[in-house]
Amino acid sequence: MEPFTEDIEEVLISEEEIGSKLAEMGAAITADYAGRDLLLVGVLKGAFVVMADLARHIALPLQFDFMAVSSYGAATKTSGVVRILKDLDHDLKDRDVLVVEDIVDSGLTLKYLLKNLAGRKPASLEVAALLRKEGIQQVELDVRYIGFDIPNEFVVGYGLDFAEKYRNLPYIGTLKPAAYGG
Repeated sequence: MEPFTEDIEEVLISEEEIGSKLAEMGAAITADYAGRDLLLVGVLKGAFVVMADLARHIALPLQFDFMAVSSYGAATKTSGVVRILKDLDHDLKDRDVLVVEDIVDSGLTLKYLLKNLAGRKPASLEVAALLRKEGIQQVELDVRYIGFDIPNEFVVGYGLDFAEKYRNLPYIGTLKPAAYGG
């Protein structure tokens, strides 16, 4: 056991459960996009782990691209206004685009991002998210592929972080209060 895993209060979703769910999502994506060229767009930093593992379960020729975004203004205010720190390298016009997210919570940032991407005229634009927090969405979002619905708790692991740590955990878990410095 690594020293930093002592900070984990509870494992909510095991490595095995994540692997099984990503295989299921990958099979659905493979069937839905059969015969089409698919561009996966990962939202950095959190989605890189999900996207890498999900991609290995999609039996299609794929291209990859990444965006990095930052919420504007105070960290506690969910304005939904986003600053793009790294934009895409690919042109989306007439492309089938699947945005890959680690987690959907309020949905405000994702809604802004989807509006921005839709303006680039892709042939299709859908979302795959490993996690969706229950009961806190502030906007209607049609997320086509969902791995797990989870309670409104702060979680880490599998790409999700606290203070840039814990992204490399192979499972999704909650932190002990002491790990927050409290």
